[in-house]
Amino acid sequence: MLVRGRTSDSGIAAPTTPDNGVARRHPSPPMGCRLLLCWGFILSLGSVPPQPALSARLTALWRRCAVREEPDAYRRCMPDLFVPLPPSAAGRGVGGQFAPDGGSALRRADWLRHPSLERVRPHLEDPATTDVFVNGPQVFVDRGHGPRRAAGIELSEADARDLAVSLIAAGGRHIDESHPCVDVRLDGGARVHAVLPPVSVSGTLVSIRVPRLQSVTVAELGRRGMFDATVGDRLRDIVAARENVLVTGAAGAGKTTLLSALLSEAGRDERILTIEDVAELRLEHPHHVRLEARQPNLEGAGGITLARLVREALRMRPDRLVVGECRGEEIRELLSALNTGHDGGAGTVHANSLGDVPARLEALGALAGLTDHALARQVTSAIGVVIHVTRDRDGIRRIGALGRPTLGPDGRLHIEEVS
Repeated sequence: MLVRGRTSDSGIAAPTTPDNGVARRHPSPPMGCRLLLCWGFILSLGSVPPQPALSARLTALWRRCAVREEPDAYRRCMPDLFVPLPPSAAGRGVGGQFAPDGGSALRRADWLRHPSLERVRPHLEDPATTDVFVNGPQVFVDRGHGPRRAAGIELSEADARDLAVSLIAAGGRHIDESHPCVDVRLDGGARVHAVLPPVSVSGTLVSIRVPRLQSVTVAELGRRGMFDATVGDRLRDIVAARENVLVTGAAGAGKTTLLSALLSEAGRDERILTIEDVAELRLEHPHHVRLEARQPNLEGAGGITLARLVREALRMRPDRLVVGECRGEEIRELLSALNTGHDGGAGTVHANSLGDVPARLEALGALAGLTDHALARQVTSAIGVVIHVTRDRDGIRRIGALGRPTLGPDGRLHIEEVS
């Protein structure tokens, strides 16, 4: 937090004397914060330099730094830039809930009215749209049957970059040449991933995943053809028995959607705590607490990893502990938690097929310092059911197989398919 006081020539705040007469030394704000404070002062005077791209990036950085460092001072000094979050943005903090009507909540989101979205807004507001992709000058739209080129839209590189910068800033993060790959969640549940050149050879890339289900329930997924009535009853039994579940599948196969539906079937008197890199799980449950990882700031400090959040969550007395997507060392913390009496938990992992799950988990375990044999014993003890989901060429998401972890004769992990 910024403090008032005399500052020496070295940039270190001079000692200040409080009422009790004891000298106390306050650290001066980091150089990055001081530069952003200067930019905020320029904004307050209305003297914005005539470089639109630079201005947008610095403005986004200022808002991000000011809101996180000292929100009260930000409101006092920059009232013209402070816009209160709408109710649909409550999910950005711990314990917030997404509006259950995902599509209409998205259409009410403030970021959707940004001028940079003018040419793609009709596709984002289309109830049939599930994904929008910006590949440099080209725009592709997926309405459940694969990406198709959007006719009549041709973006310049400046337009595509402004779109990426605006969307990432709306999610409270920043993107520039030093941080060219960023993933954020926006009001209404949309998820955005952006990549800037030169990392992206073909120009600025933006991927927007749009939530469309009004209610993510097991019954709704069954009606949409993800599984039949028999499998639906079995899924409900798994949740009722509080078995630990691992949902696997390729990107976009529907892992998060299925996990949201399963957790929504949990008892109303249970406390569900979910941990995600970018919060996507939308539950119809009265006691859903949400934690989201945080990127380091411009000076490389302040980052909070999934592994740390798992450790913090264990002190919050969850009835069900869920890690939205395991992609690194957090697999060790999750397995340890599920092996110490935290039943009813869940997680998701990317895998091509049910048979590929052991190899994928071994790779993640290696990142956490676990040997193949140690991982196998942890998984067989912690995970009760593995659910693999697939996405067919027709765009329909289905449950491909169910399995149970077993310990093979070689001491390594195997997944036994169950009917």
